[in-house]
Amino acid sequence: MRMTLPSACVAMLLVATGAQAQSAKPGLWEIQSKMGGNPQVDQAMAQMQQQMAAMSPAQRKMMEDMMARQGVSMGPGSGGAMVVKVCITPEMAARQALPTQTEGDCTTQVTSRSANTLKMSFVCTNPPSTGEGTYTFRGDTAYDMTMLVKSQQDGKPMSTTIAGSGRWLGTDCGQVKPLPLPSKK
Repeated sequence: MRMTLPSACVAMLLVATGAQAQSAKPGLWEIQSKMGGNPQVDQAMAQMQQQMAAMSPAQRKMMEDMMARQGVSMGPGSGGAMVVKVCITPEMAARQALPTQTEGDCTTQVTSRSANTLKMSFVCTNPPSTGEGTYTFRGDTAYDMTMLVKSQQDGKPMSTTIAGSGRWLGTDCGQVKPLPLPSKK
């Protein structure tokens, strides 16, 4: 399967890191997110799920293990949502900072904050894409999120929506390594 969803993948990384920008407990977080709102994305996700289902049990286990080593899984009963585990250090939580986007040459900006809501935008240059999202926090151990990503695929404008949630799992990050912090300016 040829899956050309680079801007959606970049957005997935932003989803996985966005929860840390408000008041979040340090430790291990589980982030669930589901892309949609775009026929190409919906078709690619359906093809990926079909290919996983068609694999032999040994092949599927090998693929799931490879994804798990990177902290990624397709959650059981999640309706195709991607599940990512992220480690938040005490320093990240204290700074209320977004960890650095490591792919896509992206810059992220918090556009507004309130007691339980954070609005952010991002611009990526490789591949070119932009987006904005809203995080609604339920205390320091959970949040809900919506995001709109705009990009181009094969020279045509493409919009993708991402809906997600995050929940704190505990203080021990286990094998999950923290993402890098942005440099102080």
